[in-house]
Amino acid sequence: MQSTALRRFTEAIAAHAGLRPGTLRLTDWREVLTNALDVAARQAAIPLVVIDELPYLLQHSPEVPGLIQQLYDEHQRGGRGIGARLILCGSAMSVMHELLSGTKPLRGRAVIDLRLSAFDYRTSRRFWDIEDPFTALRVHAVLGGAPGYQPIASRPSPGEDFDRWLTHTLLDPGRAVYSCTETECLLREDPRITQHTLYYDILTAIAQGASTPSKVGSALGRQRNAVTHPLDVLESTGYVQREQDILRPRHPVITLTDPVIRFNQLITLPQVAAVEQGFAEQAWQAAAPTFNSKILGPHFEDLARAWTRQHAHAVLPSGLPGPIGTTEVADPAARTKHEVDVIALALGERPQAPRARIALIGEAKATAARRGTGDLHRLEHIRGLLADQGYHTADTTLALYSLHGFHPDLLQFAARRSDLLLVDLPALYGRGPSGG
Repeated sequence: MQSTALRRFTEAIAAHAGLRPGTLRLTDWREVLTNALDVAARQAAIPLVVIDELPYLLQHSPEVPGLIQQLYDEHQRGGRGIGARLILCGSAMSVMHELLSGTKPLRGRAVIDLRLSAFDYRTSRRFWDIEDPFTALRVHAVLGGAPGYQPIASRPSPGEDFDRWLTHTLLDPGRAVYSCTETECLLREDPRITQHTLYYDILTAIAQGASTPSKVGSALGRQRNAVTHPLDVLESTGYVQREQDILRPRHPVITLTDPVIRFNQLITLPQVAAVEQGFAEQAWQAAAPTFNSKILGPHFEDLARAWTRQHAHAVLPSGLPGPIGTTEVADPAARTKHEVDVIALALGERPQAPRARIALIGEAKATAARRGTGDLHRLEHIRGLLADQGYHTADTTLALYSLHGFHPDLLQFAARRSDLLLVDLPALYGRGPSGG
């Protein structure tokens, strides 16, 4: 493998230098890197060398970062060294991040450390060119914002319903975007993930509701410490996340973040036999309740928090909010706890700080029913509970996020109140919310 990579890199250098194939012979990575940088420096007005998918190269040539460090340091001392700009790329995010950490050779030598994230939900809608916001929401809920899926999945055509599009893409074993196959490919992007079955089982356990390391271990019949490292790897790759309570120190909740993996573990795997026998439409109909409750609902809550982070400052009386997340609020009189889907602290406040100023309390609902004054009264009650617990709520805005709109009486309330925001799906995608 190493000799193949050396040969291919050498041929690329020769081609760039205008040499005939086979005329350049380089025997090690120091020679290859030195020649690549020298040729680029002589051949281009802006000398640039790009090494893509570096993590795969490091599997059999771990010395490459050290050699790059040597060349960089030689150049800094006035020697030959690096004469061109060097860009290192890779899809294994955890490996790329570690390149610049701790005592690694490239620590302190990179000018830019850039992570290319997936498109946000609004950019994704424009990229896919989807007119209907509800269709855009559902496509984003199953594929996320990675632009590479658009060419292989194709967007739902005008007039084509989402259900038909989905059964002909994510639930079609003959398509490259078939979620079962795609999940396996995603796990292989990180070379540290060698026990694919273990990681696959961990993802399944999380999808089925295991939200702490102990619960994940129990679901797999393993001790907690046996899944700690795999969970850390999955978190560093961005496939799982740990959500902290904004107000109170408690165990973080582990959830899946990659929509394709979440769809596969919750929808495709339980229906895989029917799907691979050609009954995708029937399988999708059977899975619809799970999709609505465990995928679409949580995804809508995620977008509500995203809207609050990115766009709420334009309408909040206090302007830009601080940390945003979720929380649970104790209700001693009722002997219960209220889950809060969206909570934003005031700018400058720290999570879990006592008596913090709270900028916004919100509830997000993706159910078919429109939201009404009962939802508003619940938020008012929660605001009162937080005030009783010492938090500053005098300037707190209440926000209701609804997938299917609001009852007329609630809209009338919002028109008269400066502390109430109503955010429906069109508002999430760019039309301003209703409020006083």
